[in-house]
Amino acid sequence: MDEALLLNHTSSVTHFHLRGLSVDQKVQVSVFAIFLLFYILTLIGNILIVITIIYDHRLHTPMYFFLSNLSLIDVCHSTVTVPKMLVDTWSEEKLISFGGCVTQMFFLHLFACTEIFLLTVMAYDRYVAICKPLQYMTVMNWKVCVLLAVALWSGGTIHSIALTSLTIKLPYCGPDEIDNFFCDVPQVIKLACTDTHIIEILIVSNSGLISVVCFVVLVVSYAVILVSLRQQLSGGRRKALSTCAAHLTVVTLFLGHCIFIYSRPATSLPEDKVVSVFFTAVTPLLNPIIYTLRNEDMKNALNKLMGKKEKKEEK
Repeated sequence: MDEALLLNHTSSVTHFHLRGLSVDQKVQVSVFAIFLLFYILTLIGNILIVITIIYDHRLHTPMYFFLSNLSLIDVCHSTVTVPKMLVDTWSEEKLISFGGCVTQMFFLHLFACTEIFLLTVMAYDRYVAICKPLQYMTVMNWKVCVLLAVALWSGGTIHSIALTSLTIKLPYCGPDEIDNFFCDVPQVIKLACTDTHIIEILIVSNSGLISVVCFVVLVVSYAVILVSLRQQLSGGRRKALSTCAAHLTVVTLFLGHCIFIYSRPATSLPEDKVVSVFFTAVTPLLNPIIYTLRNEDMKNALNKLMGKKEKKEEK
C-alpha cells in the first residue's frame, strides 16, 4: 500500500513553477534586457576565444587547449539556464515540466562539476609550467592533456548522474514552486513528500566536498606557484603572475558559489538568487574578459585574427 502511494505521489507532479527573480513586470523587463545582453556577450566572447585558439598555431599549447574547453563549458553552462529564464520573463506561470527540470539539473551539474575539475587541471598545468619548466612538455604532452580532458568530462558526467538519480527517485506530490529561476537539486528536493535528510547529507558530501577539496587544492597550488615565482626574473614573473591572477579570479567566482550553495543543508537564503545569477550568467561572461584582458598572447592572437579579417574585407 505504501509503495502504491509513493508511486502516485511521484507521478502527481508533472510541472514545477519557477518563481523567477521578480514578480514586478517592470523589473522583469529590465532583467530580460540585462540577461539577454549578458548571454549574447557570453556566446560571442567564448566562441571567439575558441576560434582564436584554433586559428592561431602559437596557441596550440596545453594551457590554451584547456582554456578552449573552459570557453566551451561556459557556453553550454549558460545555455542550460539563461534562455529558459529569458522566455519565462514574459510568462506569468513560469512552468517547467518534470522531465525538463530533471534535464536542466543534469546538464547544470555536468558542466559545473566538469568546470571545477577543469580549473583544478589548469592550476596543475600552471604549476608544472612555472615550477618545472624544463619538464613541462614531457609532463604535459598531448596524450596526457587528452586523457585529462576525458577524465574531467567523465568525472562531471558521473557526478551529475549520481545527483540526478538521487533527486528523481524521491516522491513529489506538492508543493510545486521552486524559489529560483532554474531547477537545482537543493531547491527541488525540498519539494519532496518525504524526509530528505539523508539525501541532503549525500549532496553535501558529494557536491560540497568536491568544491571544498578542489578549492583547497587550487589555493595550495597557487601558493606554491607564488613562492616559486620569487626565484624568477621580473619579466617572466610578471607574465606568470598575470596568468595566475586570472585563474584565481575565475576560481574564486565559480567555486565561491558552489561552496555557498552545496556545503549546507537545502535551506533557502535571500542571497541564493544573487549568487545563482553570478553562477549562471555573470561568471561565464567574465571568463573571456578575464583571460583576454590579462593575457598578452590572447590579445595578440585576437588582434592578428581581426587584422586578417579586415584585410580580407578590404580585398
